[in-house]
Amino acid sequence: MFEDDDTATVYRAVMNDEEQYSIWPADRELPRGWKDAGRTGTKAECLAFIEQVWTDMRPRSLRLKMDSGSGGG
Repeated sequence: MFEDDDTATVYRAVMNDEEQYSIWPADRELPRGWKDAGRTGTKAECLAFIEQVWTDMRPRSLRLKMDSGSGGG
């Protein structure tokens, strides 16, 4: 079985404090610094969810800094 064709494993979408997303096997304890992002399913379903919600790839701290006008330089 190809890894991209993984339909047997249940995954969950996860997010870290910088609001960056990833997927993680649902039956494993989350790594430190990550929390459940509210979607569980196949790998493809979780990746599709992440594609919909993660529209700004910049880390949260960078977005806040840029939005406050103190971009430095």
